[in-house]
Amino acid sequence: MTDRPLTLMAVHAHPDDEATGTGGVLARYAAEGIRTVLVTCTDGGCGDGPGGVKPGDPGHDSAAVALMRRQELEASCDVLKISDLEMLDYGDSGMAGWPSNDAPGSFWQTPVQEGAARLAELMRHYRPDVVVTYDENGFYGHPDHIQAHRITMAALEMTELAPKVYWTTMPRSMMQRFGEIMREFHEDLPEPDPAEAAAMAEIGLPDDEITTWVDTTAFSGQKFDALAAHASQGENIFFLRMGKKRFGELMGMETFVRVQDTTGAAIPENDLFAGLR
Repeated sequence: MTDRPLTLMAVHAHPDDEATGTGGVLARYAAEGIRTVLVTCTDGGCGDGPGGVKPGDPGHDSAAVALMRRQELEASCDVLKISDLEMLDYGDSGMAGWPSNDAPGSFWQTPVQEGAARLAELMRHYRPDVVVTYDENGFYGHPDHIQAHRITMAALEMTELAPKVYWTTMPRSMMQRFGEIMREFHEDLPEPDPAEAAAMAEIGLPDDEITTWVDTTAFSGQKFDALAAHASQGENIFFLRMGKKRFGELMGMETFVRVQDTTGAAIPENDLFAGLR
């Protein structure tokens, strides 16, 4: 036994990603006395600027946006009681197909081994017992999410550590429910074309393939407030339109697929730290 605290490391692509998929577990485990480390890989410079100015539009200043989003990220970390924030500060690559994908210094253009070496150094420093990131498709195909997955898995191979490793996911039943809710809030939402609908249907996993269901209902208010801290991106954060009460009713469970484990903890499990305490 050692005095080193149990540690959760979440590796995310952009400011605000920490709240969307893992805000509940970050808040819950911080409240349980576990050290929570957030690694944010990009500067978020392809986000909306003041007044909702979009990337590529006149007046969009990616450096100013990155600074603003850094401040919002720090506010979100305060809400979630995150112990340690580490930023790799790669350039935001933007959505798939954007010219920013090819920009020098963008995360998507960074060699995986380079990013992995920096992340491995952080892993050796913090020695996480649990690591959370995205699946190989970045959950929905965003280049920076895919790259975060790649550098995380490569970094783990560079270290002698053997943490439990999880990829964020969503049960298909909940994805269907979200589609219904979006139509509830957007009655004029057009029907997606067949190709888009087929792609959406592949996001997440069948419910019976999800290994880990963590109840974070008691922390849904913190999760909502952490999302709200990213005010500059509010137009893109659909969940904020629900209001805190409805959000809490729908977003009280965070789900994962366990991909590495040495504890032998039975699955399905309801705790990322099952077998570790």
